Amino acid sequence: MSAEPPIVIENRKTLTYLLCEAAELEHGLMCEYLYAAFSLKTAPDETLPAEHLATVERWRSVILGVAAQEMLHWTLVNNLLSAVGSAPYVARPHMPHQAKGYPAGVQLALVPFGERALRHFLFLERPEGLELQDADGFDPAGPALPIMAATDIVPFGQEFHTVGHLYRSIQAGIHNLADKLGEEQLFIGPREAQASSASFGWPQLVPIVDTATASQAIDDIVEQGEGARGDWSESHYGRFLGVLDEFLSIIADDPTFEPAHPVVGAGVRPVDGVVPDVVITDLPTAAVSDLFNVTYDLILQIVARFMSSVDEDDEQLDILADAAVTLMFAVIKPLGLLLATLPVGPEHPGVTAGANFQLFYQKSFLLPYRRATWIRFTERLDEAAQFADGIGGDGNIRLVLGEVGKTLHRLATRMASRID
Repeated sequence: MSAEPPIVIENRKTLTYLLCEAAELEHGLMCEYLYAAFSLKTAPDETLPAEHLATVERWRSVILGVAAQEMLHWTLVNNLLSAVGSAPYVARPHMPHQAKGYPAGVQLALVPFGERALRHFLFLERPEGLELQDADGFDPAGPALPIMAATDIVPFGQEFHTVGHLYRSIQAGIHNLADKLGEEQLFIGPREAQASSASFGWPQLVPIVDTATASQAIDDIVEQGEGARGDWSESHYGRFLGVLDEFLSIIADDPTFEPAHPVVGAGVRPVDGVVPDVVITDLPTAAVSDLFNVTYDLILQIVARFMSSVDEDDEQLDILADAAVTLMFAVIKPLGLLLATLPVGPEHPGVTAGANFQLFYQKSFLLPYRRATWIRFTERLDEAAQFADGIGGDGNIRLVLGEVGKTLHRLATRMASRID
């Protein structure tokens, strides 16, 4: 592999631009991993023998564990943004992402579990200097990005081959700016606006207040992703490699083995002019997909509020953090697993929808006024709960939606209790 190109960071605006780009990448990776984990079957069938079900569940746990760490990395990046005086950044390009503003070799898309997905994940998480090709269908799009000059004042995307190189460059840029501006002038953001281990349980979420704590946050991100220098056995890269080796071994013995549902990146309607390649026409499936994306949108708004809060008390911050985590595990996860089993529509027989993580807009998720924000969150939770209660269907659909509706109602009631 050719040497990584230099990334120039000579002012705060360029630093925050690249941190926002890192936040986008962590967010996109999290969606990719969740999509693949949700696509795995939960019961044996003609292509998933019962003796392999425990292995498939272990693979799901591995991928969900990596996705949870991507959520941690995303939070750490937002803490870095807060620390240097910027707002949290929770938006990202629409899925499937087309490489615009990223290096040509950085491609993101929703891919069901399988060899192609795992090779794509390995490419994205590969350590610096490791020669590796992306999976089929992920071809570089466009020329290499230009290199900034030290005198450039307008920030723009710069070339990098690996996510680790982007982070190491950000780390060097932080040290450079701390030397130029002084640590006190660089780390100007309010400490209380950062997420902490007390709220989310991750011990790595310590306040970022200087170059030492900023460097430690970046070290944690890089080492969990590509591994510590020379040792990637427990990193994301190493864990995905282990899953791929197991998967290929089973396929070699049983070519009919298929642990994933036939999901596609289907959507209900265009958003911001982006038309889904496959349109969901089955009405219950479309409703479940909309409920999934309403919840996903609400999580992003809650996280943005939590990480920009200036006047919530400790109990209110705990409620926001608990709501975000509960929505992820008690609503997003069961709806994602359900969507992997639901039909797209008669135009696409034998194909299931999957969770598309569609964003309604890309403008801003920040709601700045506390009382109005809490009223809006309560209203939206109530609306989502009533929508879940009204979706037709039977059997497993109603079982899942019944529990989801109860969770949404409970969160709405709790949040309403703290509106001034």
